[in-house]
Amino acid sequence: MARIPYADLNNPEAKPLVERIVAERGGVLHLYQMLLHSPPVASGWLNYLTAIRQQSTLSGALRELVIMRIAILNGAPYEAEQHAPIALKEGVTQAQLNDLASWQESVLFDATQRAVLAYTDAMTRDIHVSPEIFSGVKAVLSDRLLVELTATVGAYNMVSRFLEALQIHSHDPR
Repeated sequence: MARIPYADLNNPEAKPLVERIVAERGGVLHLYQMLLHSPPVASGWLNYLTAIRQQSTLSGALRELVIMRIAILNGAPYEAEQHAPIALKEGVTQAQLNDLASWQESVLFDATQRAVLAYTDAMTRDIHVSPEIFSGVKAVLSDRLLVELTATVGAYNMVSRFLEALQIHSHDPR
């Protein structure tokens, strides 16, 4: 159960943003229902995450592998529950999702995926990325993709930390 109640979606200050979220996403997830306690923060968050998920040129499969790996590393089940179906739609296999916790020992990930996952692990666990890990990801991604990957890892670490600090779960009543 969330640590504070979810925001009132009928609040006049939040109503325009609620309508935008419903139009863009089909509904208001628990994450956004919590963010709507602060409509300005919710609006900025929506803009940033929309850019990451819908306007980035990073492949959907790589993006979703990154998000799912971050969910594992940060112990964020809500994030994993929301993104597993998206990952499968983007071409990540169920076998890859099953092996993601121990991707280093798996043969299911190609060289690009392995470099991206190593980078994700370093950014998430250590904050600092070693020259070896950076060189590995730089060898397989353009500068633009590297910036988009870095922004994606940063964004979804933010998401999982927000979710877990406030104990937001998909089974919570609205």
